[in-house]
Amino acid sequence: MKIDNLSLQGIKQIANMQEKISDLTTLLDQKLNLKEYPNDLHALHMNQSMVLRTCLLAGLSDKSERSVDDVLKEDLPYSSTPYATTFFSKSQIGKLFEALIKLRYGNIDADWSNSTWVSKVIGKEILRGHNLLMREGALDDWLNFIPRKGGKALADIPELQLHIGEYSNGMDAYLDMNSRAIANTQILVAGTTGSGKSNLLSVLIQQLRSASADTHYPVNFLLFDYKGEFSDPANAEWLSLFETDSSCVLNPIDKPLPFTPFRDFSGHKINEVNMYATSLSTALSSIARTTISAKMEERLSSAIIEAYQKKDFRPVTFEDILYCYTEGDEEKSDSVTSVLREVSRNNIFNEEDKIDLVENSYIINLGKYPKDGMLAKAIVYFTISKLNAIYDSLPKQAMNDERVELRHFTIIDEAHYMLSFENKPLQNLIAVGRNKGMSIILATQNMESFKSKYFDFYANAQYPLIMKQQQQNDAVLKDLFSVTGNALQDLKQAIGSLQKGELIIKDNNASLLGLNNRNWQKIKVTHLI
Repeated sequence: MKIDNLSLQGIKQIANMQEKISDLTTLLDQKLNLKEYPNDLHALHMNQSMVLRTCLLAGLSDKSERSVDDVLKEDLPYSSTPYATTFFSKSQIGKLFEALIKLRYGNIDADWSNSTWVSKVIGKEILRGHNLLMREGALDDWLNFIPRKGGKALADIPELQLHIGEYSNGMDAYLDMNSRAIANTQILVAGTTGSGKSNLLSVLIQQLRSASADTHYPVNFLLFDYKGEFSDPANAEWLSLFETDSSCVLNPIDKPLPFTPFRDFSGHKINEVNMYATSLSTALSSIARTTISAKMEERLSSAIIEAYQKKDFRPVTFEDILYCYTEGDEEKSDSVTSVLREVSRNNIFNEEDKIDLVENSYIINLGKYPKDGMLAKAIVYFTISKLNAIYDSLPKQAMNDERVELRHFTIIDEAHYMLSFENKPLQNLIAVGRNKGMSIILATQNMESFKSKYFDFYANAQYPLIMKQQQQNDAVLKDLFSVTGNALQDLKQAIGSLQKGELIIKDNNASLLGLNNRNWQKIKVTHLI
């Protein structure tokens, strides 16, 4: 019987699929990697989408007779999370899956337009393939063929529709991150302790990575982990959800971050160093929250310039600046020297670049630093400055008729510690915007943090996500949701009644989803961690 109306959209995953295929994932790692690597090389790890596709292809290659009972007898539990869009669209592999399903199930009388039935078929075939590949010698046979890797193609830009949960009416909730129809991709999250912020951040990262990690246009991320929970070895299984492993965790307490935060001005004019020195001296004052006189700031700028001159305009260190500022006198002391000595003494940055912050994903563990202390601020501030320098050197991102490339997300949990002063690198990172394929996620406890005298972060955000709040700010809500009077009171009541894992999002098209004429709606976030 001919299979009509077969659709691979909205197909749900089997619950706990990662655990079910973990033995095959481990075996693949063993087959594809050496036992040991030099310090500058890392093992190759196939992400979950790649392993699942391999299982599905292996399952559908089996010529065994199929039946309805064979599919239904598994009685598998399914999660509420569909496969990433690129699971079926990457390199148009969905066409191959459709052809193989029609080949194996052509005599099955079933409703192939029913996503639940198709989900069961896909799940059954993935488990079939897993079992086949785990037979002795079977995986070696499959690995003998290595396809040639082609060049980048604009058609391969992944569709980043992030499935973050469900609306109140049960419809799936998505965030469009890279269609040409949206203005930008910044995300703001405001939620008090216990509101579910960490889980929401995990869902956002997992969706970004699962949709892109195995494409020619992976979206990498840098997460500043203020609480240390994402860096905790006890939560190591979280990292596999993000298509990475423990090698992504950088802990400046243990050893310096493997890059220099200072710019390389080799071959540049002295005027560029002069401007950089001025901004750097202002930055040190802001981070330390110390008063620096005009004379001290002038001397600090001169010390930075002198340090660069001594290095032939190559990247300097905090020690170099300190030496030039004190003219080698270790007894000299003022507010500037105390700042420079503390940063130098803690040795938080390397003297040269050992990694590329954009080409891979990283988590910087800040859990053991005082959250409002100078060292934590220095790490975040100067790392973001480094990202600015990297983005300056990047070409414009790729795009096609429908989508644009996203390269990277900077994610700052507990971001209010970096919003209370004029943070030029952070503001610039946001201003660079989509023309370089970058974006940012800021998470804080209170919505007020995003509207400071230095920068209106709400005005630059595509998706403000409001979770449970200890207190609400009428002025912010009016600006954000364009509501007054009874509509404002309804919104405040909705925010006040939010439970853990729920959020309010602005949506001018909410009425199309049967949500009256409100320009906001509630989402129950997918539970991930």
